[in-house]
Amino acid sequence: MIRIRHAGARGHFDHGWLKTWHTFSFAGYRDADHLRFRALRVMNEDIVAPGQGFGTHPHNDMEIVTYVLSGALEHRDSMGNGEVLRPGEFQRMSAGTGITHSEFNPSDSEPVHLYQIWLYPERKGIRPGYEQKAFPADQRHNRLRLVASPDTADGSLRIHQDARIWLADLDGSTAVQHQVSTDRHAWLQVLRGSVRLNGTPLGTSDGAAVSDETTLTIEADDPAEVMLFDLP
Repeated sequence: MIRIRHAGARGHFDHGWLKTWHTFSFAGYRDADHLRFRALRVMNEDIVAPGQGFGTHPHNDMEIVTYVLSGALEHRDSMGNGEVLRPGEFQRMSAGTGITHSEFNPSDSEPVHLYQIWLYPERKGIRPGYEQKAFPADQRHNRLRLVASPDTADGSLRIHQDARIWLADLDGSTAVQHQVSTDRHAWLQVLRGSVRLNGTPLGTSDGAAVSDETTLTIEADDPAEVMLFDLP
């Protein structure tokens, strides 16, 4: 079963400095039919204006994954980390017992376009942690590249949840496949372009919740970038 979450149906707010879209209920957006999917709690697409950002704020007991599509995002946190996240790089922050951080667009001319994703951790009270890693384009060209997992397989970032995240850049008229165990589920997020998931068409920023499907075929109609989640 494939259930589509169309981009235009998401919660949306334009704060001037921030344009944001919420796949699931978040902040001022409440939708009882879209609270979460399995361990996936937040799927936010944000565009932050030059010189703007999120001031220091707290998190706890959540695995937070950030991916930049264009521009750059400066991160600082209470663990002493201070990094700039750029396209092709993934960031994982385990909020655990508690962390504060800020995110800022350091450019004076270019907006930053990003996805921020939250997953429930496997347990509460995990020690806070941070990782950032670049995944070169050739590693995800016309293939699913594992970028996060519970066991750091294939050099992926570690997330404290039995979930795996893949990223793929697809040329037009190409396809990739993924096998899903019978007791697991999947979420596909189209970051840009258009694809067909087992024949079901999806466009830019569309998402799809998948259950009771053991083989996923992702076919690109034109150049596309997708993020795939394998979830308990």
